[in-house]
Amino acid sequence: MSTYERGQALSEKVNPGMEDALRARYDALVPGLSRTVVDVAYGQFYARGGVDEKTRLLATIAALTALGAQTRPQLKVNIGSARAVGATREEICEIIFQMTLYGGFPAMINAMNAAIEVFEAEEKETPDE
Repeated sequence: MSTYERGQALSEKVNPGMEDALRARYDALVPGLSRTVVDVAYGQFYARGGVDEKTRLLATIAALTALGAQTRPQLKVNIGSARAVGATREEICEIIFQMTLYGGFPAMINAMNAAIEVFEAEEKETPDE
């Protein structure tokens, strides 16, 4: 299986429709951008062995949190992806809180607000019965 095929399978698992959304938004400006993201980010990085998907996504959430508010869109995508592979809300929030030491309180608060938005969207998709 090629790295693109591995990336495509994983991206569809954790973020269905992502490649199509990237293609529609960016490929007219940068032909092949969507395929490159799927091949490189998902196929060559996220689908690597060594650590499980949840751990890799929690590490991504930590990095994006420490980088600050400019990563909010990517942070929300990765929080959703982490939830899709079994990360709990508590695990995600603890990782975000830990990043206070590295990114500061504003970065942590911004990331926590992004997480809350993802969690609220989940609740709207699957209301309590």
